[in-house]
Amino acid sequence: MREAARLYEAGEPPSVDAIAEAAGVSRTTLYRIFPSRAALLDTLAIAPEPGTRQRILEAALRLLTSRSLSDLSMDELAAEAGVSRANLYRLFPGKSALFRAILLAYSPFEPVMALLARAAGRPPDEVIPQVVLAAYRTVARHRGIVRTLLLEITSMAPETQQVFAETGVRAFATFGGYLATQMTAGRLRRMHPMLALQGLVGSVILHLLAEPVFGQAGMDAPSGEEAILQLAQLWLRGMRPEA
Repeated sequence: MREAARLYEAGEPPSVDAIAEAAGVSRTTLYRIFPSRAALLDTLAIAPEPGTRQRILEAALRLLTSRSLSDLSMDELAAEAGVSRANLYRLFPGKSALFRAILLAYSPFEPVMALLARAAGRPPDEVIPQVVLAAYRTVARHRGIVRTLLLEITSMAPETQQVFAETGVRAFATFGGYLATQMTAGRLRRMHPMLALQGLVGSVILHLLAEPVFGQAGMDAPSGEEAILQLAQLWLRGMRPEA
């Protein structure tokens, strides 16, 4: 059991032969003690079902709508997700690992970077609407992620700083690099790329936060992808090179 737990914690699920070899016993002996892999996993409190990770992430998003990551109790998260504490820590050894998984699963950083990688050299009139749509579609399914990201990123807590540097900062740098290239090519007004990026991203974030508020208040305001595309076109008009 000790060697099996060590191998599972080290990364990919080990084979039965690997567990037997690490424990110094034969495959036959291992199966005599544990008739199946499921029996071994049950003894180790390791859940074999693949949906456990997703269930934990969705539970974390629900809890983070009412508290910060630093205030989140891992025991409460395990209870909310319906998993054991051991399983939770086996999948996410700490809050940094949990936050990184949330960013990769629910934030627009990875989809936007993938789109920009395919769009190298293409003009802003084509790329910018696609970027804002990709970002909107990613977060629209989980509206709470916008508030969570803003809260955690601006808090600069130790659990989030390094994780955001690996994901968000890289995405902003990639996007800023694309804008700088387009400015050099004369397709966009020259200014600091990070300020241009803030002008676009800021309007999209504000819309995502305001959209449900306007809806609940019964205000007549554009919503959904139509509104996002209008914001993209407004930004493009403002960023046209000066005559």
